[in-house]
Amino acid sequence: MVAAARRGQPLRQVARRFGVALSTLQYWLRHAHGQRLDRVDWSDQPRGPRTPANRVSAQLEDRVLTLRDQLHRRSDLGHRGAVAIRQALAEQSGPPLPSVRTIGRILERRGVLDGNARQRRPPPPLGWYLPAVAAGRAELDSLDAVEGLVLRGGPAVQVLTGVSLHGGLAAAWPVADPVTAAFVLTALEGHWRQFGLPGYAQFDNDSLFQGSHTHADVIGRVMRLCLSLKVTPVFAPPRETGFQAAIENFNGAWQDKVWSRFEHTGLEDLGQRSQRYVAALRRLRAERIAAAPARRPFPPRWHLDLQARPRGRLIYLRRTDAAGQVSVLGHTWLVAATWVQRLVRVEVNLPAGPVRCYRLRRREPAEQPLLGELPYRLPERLFHE
Repeated sequence: MVAAARRGQPLRQVARRFGVALSTLQYWLRHAHGQRLDRVDWSDQPRGPRTPANRVSAQLEDRVLTLRDQLHRRSDLGHRGAVAIRQALAEQSGPPLPSVRTIGRILERRGVLDGNARQRRPPPPLGWYLPAVAAGRAELDSLDAVEGLVLRGGPAVQVLTGVSLHGGLAAAWPVADPVTAAFVLTALEGHWRQFGLPGYAQFDNDSLFQGSHTHADVIGRVMRLCLSLKVTPVFAPPRETGFQAAIENFNGAWQDKVWSRFEHTGLEDLGQRSQRYVAALRRLRAERIAAAPARRPFPPRWHLDLQARPRGRLIYLRRTDAAGQVSVLGHTWLVAATWVQRLVRVEVNLPAGPVRCYRLRRREPAEQPLLGELPYRLPERLFHE
């Protein structure tokens, strides 16, 4: 191979002929540079001694393991980690001593570590708790409200935010504190008229989105809007991480890129900067938005009748209590006595039920068996605005 290269043949041709990488051929040419081929040392051994000078001796490794066993069986504390072993070595022989990290590497190399390595599993797909969203057949819009913002010398501000799960289609509506359910209706209607209807709309459990928590069987304005447009409302489980990650990430980005970056002269100035940021973000995500699941066109002759009897499906993501029960719509239902402190998807079919409960596990996102059905009927009563 080196001889062929020295005869003037192209290096890439020589490398292909002998089935090696070009860098390998170049390495051996440098190795043999200026020497007759019969005098070149082709062994390619690394320079220096075969055993590194700082290599721990086998006797010391055996001594470390012996001390670990003795500490486990005889010491008062029972500690047998690297720190305890090094202290025992210091008491017996004094310096020089191996470092704590070196002792730890000895224990790891000899396979006697007590701890188990953390098992990392791949994350579940986006929207894994909703089969249609996980499979990419439906889009989900997440909505939230950012609170606690105050303009200098001006009013307190809240921001209604929204972002789609697959496409990343973002929206933000800054308003004078507080955001009301009527404002949410107006904002959502305008947004969905412009971009189309998703299959699902996800919220937290604030009364802004759910309605009053004082009484049972309350179907709030935002829920009635979604149901009238055949968009399934989804409510994230309280005090659970991950389910609201998309909207929380957008909230953080909006506050960083809009709210904190400028000094706003008023609500109108803030709104204009927010609109420019959202428009730029949509342009940046144009390909992702186009590749997202298709959104349904907004019905042309639709109008919201808040007194109409709600029909459709509500979805609540909940964690069962110690008795296997969940609380939904002011009622406590037994899901399964064997499924305690676990996630479930509760589907309430309106107006006459049933309520279906499905098992959820992040480790098995595709396995969501039915745990049980419960009877339910929404009482007939007028909606009080």
